[in-house]
Amino acid sequence: MTSATGSTGDVAVCVDAGTTMIKAVVFDGSGRELLVTRRDTAVGNPTRERSEQDMDEVWEAVVGAVAEAVRAVDRPVRLLALTAQGDGAWLVDAAGRPVRPAVLWNDGRSAAVVERWRTEGVLDEAFRTNGSLTNAGLPNAVLRTLEVEEPDVLDRADAVLTCGGWLLLQLTGVRGLDTSEASAPWLDIARGAYSDELVALYGLEKHRALLPRLLSDDERVHELAPAAAERLGLPAGTPVVLAPYDIVATAIGAGATEPGQALSILGTTLCTETVIGSPDTAGEPSGLTVALGAPGRLVRAFPTLAGTGVIDWTAILLGLSGAAEVLELAGDAVPGAGGLRVLPYLSPAGERAPFLDASASGLFTGVTFGHGRPEYARAVLEGLAHVIRDCLEAAPQRPAELRVTGGGAASSLWCQVIADVTGVETVRTEDAQTGTKGALLTALTALGEQPDLTTAAAALVRERDRFLPDPAVTALYDAEHAEFLATRELAARRWRHWRGSR
Repeated sequence: MTSATGSTGDVAVCVDAGTTMIKAVVFDGSGRELLVTRRDTAVGNPTRERSEQDMDEVWEAVVGAVAEAVRAVDRPVRLLALTAQGDGAWLVDAAGRPVRPAVLWNDGRSAAVVERWRTEGVLDEAFRTNGSLTNAGLPNAVLRTLEVEEPDVLDRADAVLTCGGWLLLQLTGVRGLDTSEASAPWLDIARGAYSDELVALYGLEKHRALLPRLLSDDERVHELAPAAAERLGLPAGTPVVLAPYDIVATAIGAGATEPGQALSILGTTLCTETVIGSPDTAGEPSGLTVALGAPGRLVRAFPTLAGTGVIDWTAILLGLSGAAEVLELAGDAVPGAGGLRVLPYLSPAGERAPFLDASASGLFTGVTFGHGRPEYARAVLEGLAHVIRDCLEAAPQRPAELRVTGGGAASSLWCQVIADVTGVETVRTEDAQTGTKGALLTALTALGEQPDLTTAAAALVRERDRFLPDPAVTALYDAEHAEFLATRELAARRWRHWRGSR
């Protein structure tokens, strides 16, 4: 008897290479998690607005996590699937070696480039082709900055990859980009192909050769190379499947694969996304449009620069042990936090979704002596929920339900706050590691064991619980959301001055 992932004794190992942690998850034949191994990864900050990683250290973390999982499960591994953080610039030379540390998705060194492109109309014109609003963490902006700051690096570089592309190279020797990874900023999103017109618009014609082969949906499966196989403890030739990058894989893993379905990832980035059937490049430029990995399916994504890190920061500010204590403390305050409000734009790189402003900053308003730690904790959760609502309202259509995942989804209180603030029924699935579940579903589809992603999700994604909006509380939050937007509009007039005064 065979199951969804082969013989009943075989397992699949799926990797999620995040920004600060690498996870290797072992799934059984029914798609249930058997075990998870983890490795922390360091992020370097040469200056306050710069964010980098040692590419070899990321690879070693993957090796460590996968090898530990393989040893622990002690069962035949029939496939290795991979999803990873997106954007940034992971540059390698002709021999496949890094030419400098990776510049990450939340790096802000290219803010001046992006601002110049905004004033020159480049951002708007590019959006009409690829449906994505360039921000400082995208590779086109990073390359323009490196062209000035580190021209020797670009002279030595042979390809600009993402994290997923770098790990695929290490695992299989294949050099390329998945269509999801290339969507922003390189693709004509309607054609699903590289756009030389966009490359010229960015002023990067002489670096066009840095764009590696575009790997289509039918080029996801590759063979594990002997050197990597030895280190991982797997047979050479084991199928390696490159899934879409993490925000897309997470949508798939949560079961959001059809137009109109929506997801919010409560993680390092607070990424709210809606599945669409065709690109819409006619509206106000904002967010990203990314290939889902299935014909006629795209993701309209709004990945913020500040997510659960705001809760971690609040824990430090309030002298608490960690995020879990913030989430618990927030339950001691009433909806509305007694009039205490938060604009949670704390990233040194500003904000990129659903609006773009490298000067965006956080703000607490309405503070009185009557507010204590519970109100601060609740106001932070509510402020982040208002960001989610802002992103949902920037999407093409209002969803019937919102799936939530990521570390923050473990909090039932926050899930209820999100349901109340957005007015949308909020759903959690059983899987704790949703990104790797999406990688698994992608692998099963790519290997022909499931006919499509939607069928795979229907078979293997299981709902855990739902949070229904409380109409009375939602009415309160409707007024609060209007205040949230009005306060942001006022603050935005001073953000640039506040940043400059530092």
